[in-house]
Amino acid sequence: MNRRDAKTIAETITNQQLQDMFDRAKNEITNWSQRSIVNKGLSKGIAWNILAKDFDVNTEYATFSKHNMIREFGDFLPDELKPPKKKKKDLPPPTHQNPIF
Repeated sequence: MNRRDAKTIAETITNQQLQDMFDRAKNEITNWSQRSIVNKGLSKGIAWNILAKDFDVNTEYATFSKHNMIREFGDFLPDELKPPKKKKKDLPPPTHQNPIF
């Protein structure tokens, strides 16, 4: 998930929706040693320990914290919260000339 979309979602998402995202991520991630999206020097497992291990639905979190949570585990959000996928532009064929030897 890109930063702009994560920031937009972080401004409106509820803690219960974040908890649901974490629950789904916990069940579906099989390789916790993958590189973290938020910090490339860490693994997903360390990112989990920092962002989600002690997550409490009743605590108010800063938007920036939610932003990092969504960037790291946003693939596990429900489809209605995810931004629509952007279509790739179809490029015309390139201009070509045969090489002159």
